[in-house]
Amino acid sequence: MSNTHQEAIKQFLSLMGNVDEKLNDTFQNMHHGYPTETLARFLKARDWDVQKAYKMLIDCLQWRIQNEIDNILSKPIIPADLYRAVRDSQLVGLSGYSKEGLPVIAIGVGLSTYDKASVNYYVQSHIQMNEYRDRVVLPAATQKYGKHISTCLKVLDMTGLKLSALNQIKLLTTISTIDDLNYPEKTETYYIVNAPYIFSACWKAVKPLLQERTKRKIQVLQGCGRDELLKMHFPFLFLVQNLSPGIGKGAAKCWDLNL
Repeated sequence: MSNTHQEAIKQFLSLMGNVDEKLNDTFQNMHHGYPTETLARFLKARDWDVQKAYKMLIDCLQWRIQNEIDNILSKPIIPADLYRAVRDSQLVGLSGYSKEGLPVIAIGVGLSTYDKASVNYYVQSHIQMNEYRDRVVLPAATQKYGKHISTCLKVLDMTGLKLSALNQIKLLTTISTIDDLNYPEKTETYYIVNAPYIFSACWKAVKPLLQERTKRKIQVLQGCGRDELLKMHFPFLFLVQNLSPGIGKGAAKCWDLNL
C-alpha cells in the first residue's frame, strides 16, 4: 500500500473516531475486527477521496441502523414455504473456494425467476446472504486459509436465460445499488458462463445500470469457462461439480446458503 493510501486511511480513522455511539456500534459489527481493511474498501470505491468515502460509510451505517441490518439474520422469511419459494427462485449459493482461498459464490442468473414473492422478500433474502457471507463464510475462509480474506469471486451462470429476464430489471437494479453503496469492493471478479445468444441483448440493457468499477470486474467466458478458470483460480473438482452446462436447479444444494 502506498504512502498516499496509508495517509488516507489514517485520516479516515481519525474521522471515524468522532462518530456517535450508534454509528460506532454498527461499524464494529460490520468490520468484524478489520476496521482498516473495511475503510480501505470504501476508499477504493471512492477513488481514495477521504471525504467522499467518509460520507459513503456514514450513509451505509445509517442505512444499517434504519433497516436493522445487524439483526437481519435473526429475522427469517416466514412461513417456511415462502422462504423456500424465494430461495428456489433466487438461485445463489456458496460453491467452494478458489486456489487463493476466496469463496466462490455461484449465481444461477438464467434460471432465477424472482416471481414467487414480492420484491421486498427478494431484497431481504439478498441482504441476508450478504450478511451471511460477511459474518460466516469469509471469517471461516480466513481461519481455514490462515490469512485475512474479505472478498469473494462470483460465477454467473446464464443457462436458461430468456429476454423475459429483463422484466426483473427494477429488482436487479435495487439489489445492485444496495451492493454498490453498502457492500463495496466485496467481489474481486464476476465470471459469466454458459451465455446463450440472447445474452448480448440483455447485456446491452443491463450494462448502463452498472457502476464503472463493477463493469471492469466482469469477464464473459466461452461456454462454461472451464479452461479459462482452471488457468486462473479454480480447482478442478469445483469445475467438474459446478460448471457443467445447465447446472441451475439441478444443483439446488450448491445454491443454498441454508440461512
